[in-house]
Amino acid sequence: MKIDRKDPPRRFSVKGVTLSHCADVALEPGEFVTFTGPEGKEYDVTAKDWGFYATPSTNGRLKRIGLRTALARSTATGMRFVLIVDPAKTAAFEAYCADQEMVVEAWLDEDVPPG
Repeated sequence: MKIDRKDPPRRFSVKGVTLSHCADVALEPGEFVTFTGPEGKEYDVTAKDWGFYATPSTNGRLKRIGLRTALARSTATGMRFVLIVDPAKTAAFEAYCADQEMVVEAWLDEDVPPG
């Protein structure tokens, strides 16, 4: 793994939201990085030789640790995003979606029968 810290972070705005680019992480296949939020909830990204696991299992591990996974779409651009949501912050998530002109197309943590 190689980490390239950005000090100071590069700051920029997207649709009125200020972001800080803090680091680049380069992973070899089989390596993963765990991200933690303020409440200690975890989120992993794993490199594979064919690409990445962008999330842990949405209806397994993420659900067990108390996070929901949404497939959302921008109504302005049609772009789709996978968003990880803390259910305790649903009101803030809904306000963000409204402000960013996004709709939830599906909750990926809900079990769907096979077939």
